[in-house]
Amino acid sequence: MKFETLGLALAATALLALAGCASPTVVTLQNGTQYLTKDVPKTRTADGFYEFVDISGKKIRIKADDVATVRQEQ
Repeated sequence: MKFETLGLALAATALLALAGCASPTVVTLQNGTQYLTKDVPKTRTADGFYEFVDISGKKIRIKADDVATVRQEQ
């Protein structure tokens, strides 16, 4: 019974640690438009686009040629 309790505590700790790993990121386009994301966007997809979800929850898909920089928020 103690092993079940210990396992549950370890699993909860691991989930909390993973939840804290989000890295707010700023994606800046060539035209100066900036998007703030909750986490680092997926790198270029096979068809040449960046895909990410902005902080309002909207899914964004941008042509890689239009992206100037992708940097973590400080």
